[in-house]
Amino acid sequence: MIACLLIPGFELRAALRERPGLALEAAALAPPADAEPLLGPVTAAAEASGIKPGMRLGEALATCPSLVLVEQDPAAVEREWEGVLRRLEDAGFAVDPVEHGAVVFETRGVERLYGGVQPALERALAAVGSTWDPRIGAASRRFTALAAASVARPGQILIVAPQDETSFLEPLPLSLLPLSADRYAELEGLGVRRLGELASLPGGAVAERLGADGRDAWRLARGGRAGKVRGRRPPPELTEALAFPGAVANEVTLRRALGSLLERLLARPERAGRPFRKLALSARLVDGGSWRRALTLREATAEPARLRVALGPKLAELPAPIVELRLEAVELAEHQGQQLALVEPAGEEAAGRLREGLRQVRASTGTGSVCAVVEVAPWSRIPEARALVVPRDV
Repeated sequence: MIACLLIPGFELRAALRERPGLALEAAALAPPADAEPLLGPVTAAAEASGIKPGMRLGEALATCPSLVLVEQDPAAVEREWEGVLRRLEDAGFAVDPVEHGAVVFETRGVERLYGGVQPALERALAAVGSTWDPRIGAASRRFTALAAASVARPGQILIVAPQDETSFLEPLPLSLLPLSADRYAELEGLGVRRLGELASLPGGAVAERLGADGRDAWRLARGGRAGKVRGRRPPPELTEALAFPGAVANEVTLRRALGSLLERLLARPERAGRPFRKLALSARLVDGGSWRRALTLREATAEPARLRVALGPKLAELPAPIVELRLEAVELAEHQGQQLALVEPAGEEAAGRLREGLRQVRASTGTGSVCAVVEVAPWSRIPEARALVVPRDV
């Protein structure tokens, strides 16, 4: 069976690991500085006071003046989530993370090891630990397992038999579907509030009214596609950190620190000469909380100059002075070098000249001067809605 382990409000729980006393008070995860002022996950005490996730900050403070705002801590979230995944992998489960706080895995490979589906899922709960209040849903399809985990209580294992999946999904709310707020409002305006009501509609009519998102939601409401869960490849444990004696905000000092971290990371023997494909740069802020940015390289490389050029602009996004800078290798390439072509493929020179010409046109006339036609709704009866003209990335 396919199982889904869910930890609601994981970002807030991870941020409160160093401040466990706030878990019993009315607290909520503060919105990011550059985002709309909407609250993140909230504690049980805050929910009892009328505070809900997604509520506007001003409304929440007016409702509960004693509400404590917890700063975003993405570095702690990533660190704690990686610990949860590694404990599941140590227990024998091949995990496929969905997002922070939600992970999917199959039990078929460990059922004989633990003596059945129920004991295997109990072992997964024990591996995560009761402090996170995890819950597990299991079914023959991925979305049904996620829905079962969403309605389960903390520490509960809810298994849905294949013959009961349709009846189980029918009364559940539409909020389980990955739709925007406008789509939810549109469906509620049409009188559709449950998964069963959406699943009973004709698929073609839903696709014509709501587009590709509506078609995918309709399929999920009917259980979704059956498929296997492919476990992730664990990331390499390559991390270098540099702590400062005082708060640092000078760009020259930060760039020198980044260069030092790169040299130390490149010298690690565990890398085995493989280039970096994805890196993450994180920092501990002086006023609490953390900052983290991940960077996927277009071409895997281990050249220090190219890595400095790619990572350097990220330092300008730091919101406050920092006391620690950390560089992490998230993914390494499989090869140890690049194979150059002896003869250029046919048409490569012309394609390169075309790309360079388009770059020059965009540089001289603006980003909207080079566009491409992209199909978005080829099934639509309105010709203008079938395709859009969007800026082309050259």
